[in-house]
Amino acid sequence: MRKSVLVAAAFCGLLFSGISQSFAASLVAQVDVASQTMTVSKHGRVIHVWKVSTARKGYVTPRGSWRPTRLHKMWRSRKYDNAPMPYSVFYYGGYAVHGTGAVKSLGRPASHGCVRLQTANAATFYSLVKEIGPGNTRIIVTN
Repeated sequence: MRKSVLVAAAFCGLLFSGISQSFAASLVAQVDVASQTMTVSKHGRVIHVWKVSTARKGYVTPRGSWRPTRLHKMWRSRKYDNAPMPYSVFYYGGYAVHGTGAVKSLGRPASHGCVRLQTANAATFYSLVKEIGPGNTRIIVTN
């Protein structure tokens, strides 16, 4: 009887570890609003740490965990005067990780809610998401 229980437990362990691995993302972008940084990990290894700008006073960058919903090499904001959003990776409604020309603001809150990166870094992130796939990517925004 004890052997049967051990075999069943081992089988369940393998089954659930396989399930959890299938939900694990190969590419993770961890946005830390407090430190205004984005840490990008590929297969569990940190490959980039970049300064970002998130929402300034009066705006919000939503906290949570999402998979990208769409990618645009160049997007223009319909809400904010057709503002350019190069290398946009949208993850929650109109919120995206994207490039900016306002590089002097990186490292402090300055956006309307999106996560802004230096444009070259946004291009790198955009390429990684395309390579790995949105379904294998996770964007996590925390305090």
